[in-house]
Amino acid sequence: MLLSILSALYLLGAVLLAVYALGMVVLLLTYWRHRGEQVPLPQVDEWPTVAVQLPVYNEGHVIDHLLEAMAWLDYPRDRLVVQVLDDSTDETTALIARRVKRLRLLGIQVQHIHRTSRSGFKAGALANALEHVDADLVVVFDADFVPDARFLRQTVPYLVADRQVGMVQARWGYLNPFDNALTLGQTLALDGHFVVEQTARSRAGWLLNFSGSGGVWRATCIGEAGGWRSTTLTEDLDLSYRAQLAGWRFLYLPDVVVPGQLPPQMAAYKRQQARWAQGSTQTLMTMLGPLARARLSLSQKVMALMHLCQYLPQLLMLLIILLTPPLIGTHGLHRLPLGPLGLAGLGPPLLLVVSQRELYRNWQQRLLVFPVLMVLGIGLSWNNSLAVLRGLSSAGRQSEFLRTPKFTSDWSTSAYALRVDRQVWGEIFLALYSLGGLLIARHTYPTLMPYLALCTLGFSLVAIWTLYDTWRIAHHRPRQRKA
Repeated sequence: MLLSILSALYLLGAVLLAVYALGMVVLLLTYWRHRGEQVPLPQVDEWPTVAVQLPVYNEGHVIDHLLEAMAWLDYPRDRLVVQVLDDSTDETTALIARRVKRLRLLGIQVQHIHRTSRSGFKAGALANALEHVDADLVVVFDADFVPDARFLRQTVPYLVADRQVGMVQARWGYLNPFDNALTLGQTLALDGHFVVEQTARSRAGWLLNFSGSGGVWRATCIGEAGGWRSTTLTEDLDLSYRAQLAGWRFLYLPDVVVPGQLPPQMAAYKRQQARWAQGSTQTLMTMLGPLARARLSLSQKVMALMHLCQYLPQLLMLLIILLTPPLIGTHGLHRLPLGPLGLAGLGPPLLLVVSQRELYRNWQQRLLVFPVLMVLGIGLSWNNSLAVLRGLSSAGRQSEFLRTPKFTSDWSTSAYALRVDRQVWGEIFLALYSLGGLLIARHTYPTLMPYLALCTLGFSLVAIWTLYDTWRIAHHRPRQRKA
C-alpha cells in the first residue's frame, strides 16, 4: 500500500513537471513565430508628465549611480519629477540628501520622501509616493538599476499612442554579469525569461508582468487596478494581474534595455529567490478565483496559470528527489513508464539556448555555464520549496520583505553582506540523502546514478558556497576595535 502511494506521488510529480516543461515549449514556439515582429516607435506631439519613483532601503553602495543617471534623463524638465522613496536607516539617507541638492541645482524637480517606518515595505513606499505627486505616468527603478538617458523617449510614446496600454516593460540588462559563475548563471536564467517568455506573452496577447523595475505605468491604471498592495512579496506581479484582469493591456519592449546589478553572493541570491518564490505563490493563491472568472480566452487562462505557478516545479522537484531513494530500494521505479516524460524536459534548456543565440555573438561560450545553472537549480530547490510552502500558508497576509543587498565592489567587505542562513542545514542533509540514494542505485538502478549524482552535487555546491561566503565575510571584514 505504502509503495503504491509513493509511486503514485512520484508519477504525479513527474507528470506535472513534464506539463510545465511543455508549457515552456509552447512559449518557445510562440516566440519563434513572433520573433521578427517590430513595434514601431510612435510620434509624440505633447509629452505627458512623468514621475520617476526610486524605492530605496539602505543602498549606500548603489544609490549614487542611480541618482547620477537621473541627471542625464532626456525628457522635458518641466514634465518630469524624480521621487526618491527613502526608507533607509543608515548613511544612505545622507548620501541621498547630498545628491538631491546637486540634482536641484541642475534644474531637476526632486522629492526626497523619507519614511521613518517601512509600513507596507516597497509597495507601501510606492503607494505613499503617489500621494505626493500628480503625474500622468509613473516609472519605477530599483536602486541597483542605471537607466539609459533615452529610456523615457523609448518607452513613453507607446503609452501616449494607445490609451489602452497600462504599462510598458523594458528588458533587464546586467551591470556585473562576470563577477563570478553565480552572476553569469543568473544571466542565462533571466535572459530566458526576458528574451523568450516576456516577448512571447506580449506578442501573443497573454498576460505578462511588470518586473519590479524598468517599467512605465499609467497612473490611472494603477488606481483603477486597486493600487499597490503589500499582501504579497511580489507587489509587481500582484498589481500586474489585477490591472490586466481589469482590462488594461501591457506591452513588452525587448529592444529597450535597462541594466541592473545581479547578486554575487549565494546567500543574497537565495534570499532573492525565496522572496520571488513566496510572493509569486501568494499571488497565485489570491488570483486563482479572479483568473477563473475573468473574460479571457482558454489559452490566456492556461498560460497565466502556468506563469503564476512558476516556482511550484521547485517543490515538485524536491518531492521527486525525496521519493527516489525509497522507490529505488523497493524497486518501485521499475514499474513507472517515465521514459516519454523526459522528452518534455528539453523545453527549458532549448529556451535558454535560443535566448543566448539571439543576444550574443559568443553564445556558445556563454552556454558553458549552463551546467552550473542546472546544478544550482537542483541545489536551490530546498530554499525555494520552503518559500513556496510559506506562500501557500500566508496568502492574503503581509510578510516581511527582506531586501536583496546590492554591492558595487568586493561584497565580502560590505556591511550589507549576509551570513550563513538556516537553509544550509537542509541542503547538507539533502546532499547526504542524495548520496545515499546514489549508493543504493549503484546496485539496483544504475541508470539513475547520473541524476542522483547531480542532486548530490547541487545540494553540496549550494551548501559549500554558502559556508564559503560566510568564511570570506569573517576573513575579509575588518575587526571592530574595542572601546
